Amino acid sequence: MEAGLCCSLWKHWGLAWKTQILGREGEESSCCHKSCSSVTPCSRRRKSMCEVLSPGLAVSVLKTIFQEVHVQSLLQLDRHTVYSIITNFMGTREEELKGLGADFTFGFIQVMDGEKDPRNLLVAFQIVRDLIAKNYALGPFVEELFEVTSCYFPIDFTPPPNDPHGIQKEDLILSLRAVLASTPQFAEFLLPLLIEKMDSDLQSAKLDSLQTLTACCAIYGQKELQEFLPSLWSSLRREVFQTASEKVEAECLAALHALSACLSRSVLSSDTEDLLDSFLSSILQDCRHHLCEPDMKLVWPSAKLLQAAAGASLRAYHRVTRSVLPLLLEQYTKHPQSSQRRTILEMLLGFLELQQKWGCVEEDESTLLSLQAPVCSVVFSALTDPSVQLQLVGIRALTVLGSLQGFLSPSDLELVVDHLIRLALREEDSQSSEAAMEAAGSLAPIYPKVFSGHMVPRLEEELQSEREEESSRDHCFLQQRCLQALAAVSTHTSIVRETVPVLLQHLRKVQKGSEARNAQDVVSVCQSLHRVALQCQQDAEGCWYYHQTVVPCLLAMAVQAAMQESTHPLLGKALLEEEVLAAMVPVISAATTHLSPELAAQSVSHVVPLFLDGEISFLPQNSFPCSFQPFEDGECLEAQRRLVALLMAFVCSLPRNVAIPQQERLLRELLALSCSCNCPFTSTTAAKCFAGLVNKHPAGQQLDEILQLAVNRMESGLAEGPRRTQALTLLLWVTKALVLRYHPLSSRLTDKLLDLLGDTELGPGRFFPATVPKLVQGFHGAGPDVKANYLKGLSHVLNHLPKPVLVTELPTLLSLLLEALSCSDRVVQLSTLSCLQPLLLEAPQIMSLHIDTLVTKFLSLTSSPTMAVRIAALRCAHALTSLPTTVLLPYKARVIRALAKPLDDKKRLVRKEAVAARGEWFLLGSPGRGAACVPSLC
Repeated sequence: MEAGLCCSLWKHWGLAWKTQILGREGEESSCCHKSCSSVTPCSRRRKSMCEVLSPGLAVSVLKTIFQEVHVQSLLQLDRHTVYSIITNFMGTREEELKGLGADFTFGFIQVMDGEKDPRNLLVAFQIVRDLIAKNYALGPFVEELFEVTSCYFPIDFTPPPNDPHGIQKEDLILSLRAVLASTPQFAEFLLPLLIEKMDSDLQSAKLDSLQTLTACCAIYGQKELQEFLPSLWSSLRREVFQTASEKVEAECLAALHALSACLSRSVLSSDTEDLLDSFLSSILQDCRHHLCEPDMKLVWPSAKLLQAAAGASLRAYHRVTRSVLPLLLEQYTKHPQSSQRRTILEMLLGFLELQQKWGCVEEDESTLLSLQAPVCSVVFSALTDPSVQLQLVGIRALTVLGSLQGFLSPSDLELVVDHLIRLALREEDSQSSEAAMEAAGSLAPIYPKVFSGHMVPRLEEELQSEREEESSRDHCFLQQRCLQALAAVSTHTSIVRETVPVLLQHLRKVQKGSEARNAQDVVSVCQSLHRVALQCQQDAEGCWYYHQTVVPCLLAMAVQAAMQESTHPLLGKALLEEEVLAAMVPVISAATTHLSPELAAQSVSHVVPLFLDGEISFLPQNSFPCSFQPFEDGECLEAQRRLVALLMAFVCSLPRNVAIPQQERLLRELLALSCSCNCPFTSTTAAKCFAGLVNKHPAGQQLDEILQLAVNRMESGLAEGPRRTQALTLLLWVTKALVLRYHPLSSRLTDKLLDLLGDTELGPGRFFPATVPKLVQGFHGAGPDVKANYLKGLSHVLNHLPKPVLVTELPTLLSLLLEALSCSDRVVQLSTLSCLQPLLLEAPQIMSLHIDTLVTKFLSLTSSPTMAVRIAALRCAHALTSLPTTVLLPYKARVIRALAKPLDDKKRLVRKEAVAARGEWFLLGSPGRGAACVPSLC
């Protein structure tokens, strides 16, 4: 076969090649079986790419291949060579090949017919795409070209183990789909095939067919679809009404959306049928009546189908909502039960959200605008319903209505504010309260004058009110809600200018008292200020206003409290407590992080001299009783030294390119304080501040000198004496700072830390409290693309922690561990499962509180594509049986049913774990059942 290909090509190619390219090297032997073995596939491919081939030679070569070579009888490599030759000629000799007309298409069909190798198919599919995209003549061979490619649909391919070529099933699926959806000329052949495969019992075939249909709709017009619309709608409706697969349902809805969008693009004329209207009429006829049955199972499939079709275009939306919205409003009135009303309002909400795609409501066509009064009435009634779930849907609907420009009248907006204030402050259920605050935050930037003029004054009044009829507990609860609401609504600069003074005024008020509750009140204000700071960060004007208003005010109140500590111990004492200072830190940090370098430099020129020189002139209300000297010695200055935490929050949040005045002096003062202070809070914050400055310090002699000084202080402190813990804390933070900047000293300090693990006093448990809080904080502050990094670090740390220590910390970490199970990173999943499995045995009471989430997560991971994760999840499902039986019994049937699937897993080890776990769940609740024998994950 190799010789046959070579001989055929050599006869038409060799002489020309020899004459044009190789003539100087003399005669070559004529082709025979042995001599042609030197003409390798690579050399033939290279010749096909040559730019100097004579005109007509490419056509001659291809005619020879088409007429004299039975390509499918060749070896895979030679077949690949033929495809490569065709590809190269299509790239370099396009006009010559097009001169062959449809003969070229027919010739290629003969070449490709019967191809089975996936490597060759990828090239062949690309050739077909090029044939169509570059407008080669298909002539009478459209159906033949379709048949020679569609015979592979749907793709059924499992790559062999350790396949060096790396071809995946998805590669073939996408490549073939690009062919099938490349031209409307295939429509009359493809659409019947897709309808047939939609009826298949194989889910993969359904999904492939639906995704291909969606792709085709991007290039089809109503002419191609018209004949097949009834059958397509019938298949889509049946799948959505009957399927148990969320994937199939989602692809059906996407395909219906694409069909509706395709029909919407058609230009209407007086003598053509409006296919979109007739298509939507069929959908309405089959689905609309189900919306009147909110308790029946077809209500949601019908609503989803209608919304998928309506969301394709504004024309489709108007056609569907004209029929559906009045019906839903009528049904809401007819059904008095809250559960039924919730279903109806959720359907209505779906259609309202579609309107958001087109912005403002158009008066001439909008059904929604004509129904303004009844729609608002329904939404407002939901907000006053006793059902929390109905309230939540109503709040979502209210947010959508508010986002539709021109829909709500001024009187409606005042009513919106009234409802949001009532729900935010007075509603007992926290879900409704939080949802109302979120809604206020979403609507405030759209209507800043309404919210700053109506909502903020009402919240300020509530915050300052003292009602005799309210108990102290109720009053505190109301104040908490007011603070949260003021922060939530601060999503526009004009509103921030109204809310920040209110929050600061309340802070001054609560910090003056002496009650034990004051510390918590101050923390609450700081939490609200922190939320406002985060919401201001993306707006330069709002960020600078917030910074220059809040940071000096917080520093002034803290400095005043520290100075009064020695003379009036009760005044302002709350501001000096660790939890309060810790709450101020993120406020100052968030207010500083996003400053421009110019504004940050302006601010740092005030704050650093405050701490180094006691320069207080920039602070408001700066008539203090004594000087501010936080770095001086003396017990009476201990309160002032605690405020280094606020300095840390500021300087460590500055942009890296902002110069810090008197930096070397500041570093030396912080180093001394971190090693000499007896207060753990102060020494730790000083160490953090020192490390943060070291991390940003430019490389050079000054950095080397300060690091050498720090190393000397740490080594002497660690050797002996009463402050070894302070020295270790400093070592931890400096090591982290140097590791982050890849400093060569980091390896030496890391070795020192590892050596200290053998220290009987400092070794046990020090790494855990030093690192885990930062990992948790980093996770909550990270973006979605890097959260997995923090989860991975946390899971590794927890897996090496002694189990008694882990059980002690479990209440604060369990929610994060459960969230880690949802991470797509298999290393995080496996590490977290390994951590949770022994905890089910050692902390059953705590774990029982989260049984619903645990069952859901474990069962979900038994279907993981990674075998190790499936095994670990099954072992955890097994370990669940060690929890109290009364807790587990409600889940018994569900777990047994779910564990039936891994019994058929292709891996024996997975099947073994499934049998063990399922057997133990079967015995759950049986008389005489003993403790479960749960395997180890090790």
